[in-house]
Amino acid sequence: MSGDTSPYWDACRRGELVVQACAACGRRVHLPAAECPYCGTPGPPFAPVSGDGLVHTFTVVHRSFVPEFRGREPYVLAWVDLPEGARAFGRVVGCPPERVRIGMPVRVTFDDDDLPQWRPA
Repeated sequence: MSGDTSPYWDACRRGELVVQACAACGRRVHLPAAECPYCGTPGPPFAPVSGDGLVHTFTVVHRSFVPEFRGREPYVLAWVDLPEGARAFGRVVGCPPERVRIGMPVRVTFDDDDLPQWRPA
């Protein structure tokens, strides 16, 4: 967590998903950044989004290299298209990995560590 990402994590603690909305180019950005990755404008402000989305792509992890996720395998990591124009990343929870599919409607939820996750809608 840094000064650039603290508004994002503060929103997650409140159970709200936010993305950056660049005032210069109008693009939405998920995974906070110090500047817009599309046009380079510094400090895009954060804006709330609906928390709804569609699975764009995903992978099923059978062997985790992340210590915090060891023992939870298999689990699904997905990129989720938000209707507001950004693509968000996170685990898909609440259904078996074999049921996840591209185009599946999902809704954001937050785990005990305030990390955004995606649950079937």
